[in-house]
Amino acid sequence: MFMRGPSLGTRLFLLGIFSVLLMFLDHREHHLEAVRHALSVAVYPVRLAVDLPSRGLSWVAESLSARGRLLDENRRLRDERMEFLARLQRLEALQAENTRLRALLDSAPRVADRVLVANILSVDLDPFQHRLVVDKGSSDGAYVGQAMLDAGGIVGQITRVEPYSSEAILISDPSHATPVEVNRNGLRSIAIGTGDSGHVNLPFLPNNADVRVGDLLVSSGLGGAFPPGYPVARVSGVERLPGEPFAKVVAEPTGALNREREVLLVWSRVSRPEASPEEETPPEAPGEPE
Repeated sequence: MFMRGPSLGTRLFLLGIFSVLLMFLDHREHHLEAVRHALSVAVYPVRLAVDLPSRGLSWVAESLSARGRLLDENRRLRDERMEFLARLQRLEALQAENTRLRALLDSAPRVADRVLVANILSVDLDPFQHRLVVDKGSSDGAYVGQAMLDAGGIVGQITRVEPYSSEAILISDPSHATPVEVNRNGLRSIAIGTGDSGHVNLPFLPNNADVRVGDLLVSSGLGGAFPPGYPVARVSGVERLPGEPFAKVVAEPTGALNREREVLLVWSRVSRPEASPEEETPPEAPGEPE
């Protein structure tokens, strides 16, 4: 006959006594501390494997969310930087204006009411025409003749407006003229595009005009096309020819005419009220091409 082992009830009873004994020894003498440590080390890889999918999903979600936040913040800071630089660049012009008009107590500085960042969509490949297309149109309030600038100064103005885009002409285009004044002494002139994005000419300054290399040319505001006081160019060469009525004056634009990817559209307090192109045709500005 086969020997039978203890019954199931007996086994449970013995296991219960053995468990209580182990708990007592562990609580009093800590004999099972080493066993617990060994078991935790053996179970740790299993615990990591179970937790890995959840942790991986959390990491991916957090990374994507952090990247999206960083991109949004970077875009916002870039736009704010351009706007602040455009406003701060008038400081030099305002200081000179304040010096000239200190005695006139009724003089007040003029600042732009509103600016809007616009992205450049395309550039005209014709070497004789310096024009580009931006992603803001009549739906954004853009209008023909509106001034366009970057962090360095005025770069051009809008010539044609469509619902969601606009064409603009740069100040370096041969058909464009910008009313300017010498920031040092208020001497007024016209800056004519040369077809070279690095130079504009001032062909109407007499030989005895007080203009020097290094003088900053700012927009005069005459004609209302450009708000006054924004940098346009800096004089890089002055040649006075004997017997000639006008000096040969060359200036370098302060704006990055051929390097920027974003520009600012400017509304000033002296600009015309907003109206749809179908309802109102704005007056031609002095700087607009024929």
